[in-house]
This record gives sequence, structure tokens and C-alpha cells, in this order.
Amino acid sequence: MTASSPLTTGEALLAIAGLTVVTLLTRGFFIFTRREIPFPNWLREGLHYAPLAALAAVVLPEIVMRDGRLVTTLLDARLFAAAAGAAWFFWRRGILGTIVAGMAVFLPLRLGLGW
Repeated sequence: MTASSPLTTGEALLAIAGLTVVTLLTRGFFIFTRREIPFPNWLREGLHYAPLAALAAVVLPEIVMRDGRLVTTLLDARLFAAAAGAAWFFWRRGILGTIVAGMAVFLPLRLGLGW
């Protein structure tokens, strides 16, 4: 099979079945055990921050980089939208309002001013 040839139906079904098994095993690892697995307190506390860390790892580069390089100007709609969203979140602590506030700043700057 070359890099440009598509998978056959059998290969695609085998890949889907394999991915399903791997997903069920890794995600169901804690469900399949008969008793609770003891975690140290430091690990249990650290896992509380995992979703926030993952979100920051995805969102932050999108805000401060463009075409693989750091943004060199302050005239970027994403920076102002992120600031507006952060301000809303710290003021009201609501996720939906954070998204709306960020987009309310982002869209006029991007569509209206072309930033």
C-alpha cells in the first residue's frame, strides 16, 4: 500500500475495530476494576487542573501565534477578544458569557476592520 492509496473496506473496518478496542481499554480501565485504585493526594489534586491545562495548551497558541510565528503587533483581533472574554469570566464567572463577549469583540474587529 502506498501513501496515496486509500484503505480498502476491510482495512478500514479493521482499523475502526482496533481503535474501538484501544479506546474502550484505556477509557474503561478505571471502570473494569473491582475496587477503587488508590491515588496519592498530590495526583488527585493535580488531576483537577488537567482540563484547564489541556484547554490552555490548545487555545493559547491559537491566540498568540499566526502562521507558526508569534504575533508581533497588538492590532490582532484575537488578543482583544481573549482580553474581553477573560474580563467577562472574571466579572461574571460564566462560560457562555465569556464566549459571547469574546466573539462580540472578535467579529467586528475581524470583519469590520480586517484585523
